[in-house]
Amino acid sequence: MKKSILLTLAIFTIMSMVLAACGGATGKEAVNLNEATLDEIVAGAKKEGHVESVGMPDSWANWGETWQELTAKYGITHADTDMSSAEELNMFENEKDAPTKDIGDIGLAFTKDSIARGLVQGYKTSYWDTVPDWAKGEDGLWMIAYTGVTTFIFNEDISDEQAPKSWADVRAGSYKITIGDVIGGATGQSNVLATAYAFGGSMDNLDPAFEFWAEMAKAGRIDQGDILLQRIQAGEVQLGVTWSYNALTYRNETPNYAFTVGVPSDGSILSGYASVINKYAPHPFAAALAREFIFSDEGQINLAKGGAVPTRTDIVIPKEIQDVTIQQSQYANSIPITDAAKFAEVGKIISSRWEAEIIPLMSK
Repeated sequence: MKKSILLTLAIFTIMSMVLAACGGATGKEAVNLNEATLDEIVAGAKKEGHVESVGMPDSWANWGETWQELTAKYGITHADTDMSSAEELNMFENEKDAPTKDIGDIGLAFTKDSIARGLVQGYKTSYWDTVPDWAKGEDGLWMIAYTGVTTFIFNEDISDEQAPKSWADVRAGSYKITIGDVIGGATGQSNVLATAYAFGGSMDNLDPAFEFWAEMAKAGRIDQGDILLQRIQAGEVQLGVTWSYNALTYRNETPNYAFTVGVPSDGSILSGYASVINKYAPHPFAAALAREFIFSDEGQINLAKGGAVPTRTDIVIPKEIQDVTIQQSQYANSIPITDAAKFAEVGKIISSRWEAEIIPLMSK
């Protein structure tokens, strides 16, 4: 009997050691990326050989060139699955026992939730000191690499009306408006917030925005589809509202239509998307190296080429890039979002109110 007990204890001890060595349910030993040197990050990433992203497609903020250069420089292959900020975090959580994704790009409003749910791990990069405090979370749990501004992209070839220069112009028009996912997407929520400012509201007063969108819903003017490159190219979007870097990319990659692209004069948001590394990443070193490259000079300039504004304070955007993107004067009056916690709170309110107040009107 004693031998049986001892044997059982021995087996239990061995199994515990094996599980600990394997890092528990995910089957990987946990690493502290902030304790690794850059050489160790590079070596580990090359050994892993692959990085899997979510919400970072080639057409968004010129990610395509960044992924190509990462592969060329380090031999690391890449794949992306495009999705909203909320979907990214849900995937991190739902796959934690068998993870497939390494790194994502989420709206500032979702950073608080990513930490509260314990879904992200930190990596500060070697460029940490050149990133403003408002654009990074403690220990590098999130880092904003770029910002963009609320921008109109109007297809001149499928509408007889004038391209709008303001939200007031939109209200007076009759074309359909595509703003993206408001329930779980940072872009859609930011577009709603932009209309609050356009019509006299603020983060603390969203009523003017919902009065406007209720009016648009009753008139059948809200396009329920997402704002995607494929839909732009197919001529399915009359007026799209998205970030500046997306609007420019959509225009440049759709030569079969003529577009007017511009920042609404009466209500626009200046905000960024945050790089987050999955706590359960199957390729943590490759994820860290991807973030390192995104914040490098090359990575920041790639984002600028796509029409985004690099976050690093020491980056100078070449004149030839500035000349073909949206000029700073166009967004001089935009509202900068620097309070992640407040933005998160407002985003949840916008999401719940949209579901309760606007969606029912759209289905009538």
